[in-house]
Amino acid sequence: MEENNNKNLILATVLSFLVITVWFVLFPPPEAPAPDLTQTPAEATGTGPAAAPPAGTAAATPAEVAPVPEAARLTIDTPELSGSISMRGGRFDDLLLKSYRDTLDPDSPDVRLFTPVGEGQAYYALFGWAPAGSLTAEDVPGPNTEWQIAKGATLRPGEPVTLAWENTKGQRFTREIAVDDKFMFTVTDTVQNSGAGDITLRPYGLIARHGTPSNLQNIFVVHEGVVGRADGELTEIKYKDIVKLDPIEGEGHNGEKSEATADGWVGFTDHYWMSVLVPEQGQAFTEVIKHVPNADIFQTEIRHPTVTVAAGQTSATTTRLFAGAKEWETIRDYQAGSDGKAAIPGFIDSIDWGWFYFLTKPIFSVLHWLHGLIGNMGLAIIALTFVLKVLVLPLAYKSYVSMARMKELQPEMEVIKERAGEDKQRLQREMMQLYKDRKVNPAAGCLPILIQIPIFFSLYKVIFVTLELRQAPFFGWLKDLSQPDPSSLYNLFGLLPWDAPAAGTILHLVFIGALPILLGITMWLQQKLNPAPTDPVQASIFAWMPWVFMFMLGGFASGLVVYWITNNTITFTQQYLIMRSHGHKPDLFGNIKSGFKRKPATAAANTDKAPKGGAPKAGKK
Repeated sequence: MEENNNKNLILATVLSFLVITVWFVLFPPPEAPAPDLTQTPAEATGTGPAAAPPAGTAAATPAEVAPVPEAARLTIDTPELSGSISMRGGRFDDLLLKSYRDTLDPDSPDVRLFTPVGEGQAYYALFGWAPAGSLTAEDVPGPNTEWQIAKGATLRPGEPVTLAWENTKGQRFTREIAVDDKFMFTVTDTVQNSGAGDITLRPYGLIARHGTPSNLQNIFVVHEGVVGRADGELTEIKYKDIVKLDPIEGEGHNGEKSEATADGWVGFTDHYWMSVLVPEQGQAFTEVIKHVPNADIFQTEIRHPTVTVAAGQTSATTTRLFAGAKEWETIRDYQAGSDGKAAIPGFIDSIDWGWFYFLTKPIFSVLHWLHGLIGNMGLAIIALTFVLKVLVLPLAYKSYVSMARMKELQPEMEVIKERAGEDKQRLQREMMQLYKDRKVNPAAGCLPILIQIPIFFSLYKVIFVTLELRQAPFFGWLKDLSQPDPSSLYNLFGLLPWDAPAAGTILHLVFIGALPILLGITMWLQQKLNPAPTDPVQASIFAWMPWVFMFMLGGFASGLVVYWITNNTITFTQQYLIMRSHGHKPDLFGNIKSGFKRKPATAAANTDKAPKGGAPKAGKK
């Protein structure tokens, strides 16, 4: 009986070990940041979309010259954002997130989202019109247009600003820019045709990034690059894969172009931050993703349908720009349209929920609710662990009851073993009949651990990817639950006057922190609910497994280790109480003491000296 229980536990442990090993292969520790690949090109062509004019007209592509000359700026000042918009091109190229800092240091600078051309790793949004027919690039607003402020002074929520520009052919262009109290800008471009004839042109919006971002995580668990949606289909493309795309027909740049008829959005996503263009939902538009090789510029575009404006008429196009933090609640509200504007279908999928999205989404929803209720993310993770254990309690209870009943069957199992002797088929047949008669599943002991595997993956994804865990404190030295435990045996957890080893070094992997050690202890105590296997190989595996896991999980996010420690503690308590309720009192302290005793060599020696062929024969009379 003990042998069967031990085999089940070994199987579950080995499966968990394999899962953790595969996890390290798929999701290795973050690599060192890539070097800054941004170079200031003499002329970066192709940064604006080609118009799709009527047949027989010439297409024009706006050109950008870098660095952009200094120009007047429009100040942005909201509860969440600060920065400015350049009047040259109306560029959104200077944006900081007030509520987020680069590090835990309170004097650390605010996180920067947009950066002007010429400052390295340029990142910005542009809006304009592509000309067709009788219009040329000089007749429409483009990347280098000198806009004038026609109304307003500082862009604030409820205080929109209007820009204006006129060409020499009788067309006046205005741009109204509004912003809410979070991260959404609304840009309304209007053209008033006071000329003698009709004009044809196409409005667009684009987001450009010069060079591959230097702060990429470069690991599989989080998507960084292009994220978009068109007519219900989600698109995620990494920077390295954008370069490999085939050339777009008729444009000469690598990328892809898709036509949407109902809804969609497109932009760039980082680990925690995002910029996305959102056209008017319910209307057709063209979504473009491309790479400009000669300037190393990655670009996403929304191209609105071509419009023809008759003399004396006006045409307006509205595009929204999300530029900010990937806050779950904020993005969910935009998706639902609770900001008073049109809903953005599928916007919550801009957060990378992964393969187990059917688990990660509800798990995070519950975690977010618990955090709002408790006010401490570490305690919320502990509470979430209790919730998850309650949900799987019926199955876990059935499993632990099955393990307890296996212990009750031990005498009968020993009788069957003696009766079957060396007949393995008979032994297996009678054992299976015994399990069937007593309604016991010998493999049920594996189920609780197997259930934990997808939950573990999902919670790891939630803790690593979601912004709400970033720099979330617990207690004491645990200031950021999205990072590994910063304490270390190397300096006796801060008692000795030198710093702990830097993350990613060999010393950091060896001299683990307090949480991983506590994790190893809880795994070891859970193991001691049952006596050690009689087989020395199995016993050795059991003896080493908690400490192997302790070091393997030492580099994981501390929030995940808090979950695992809590889960082990609850599992230990459940198993102990259920076993007691079925008449089996685990000898915890006896099992612990036996683990420290030296094994006598006599048993092994007697086994080696036993005569071949079984027991010795009686002597002759």
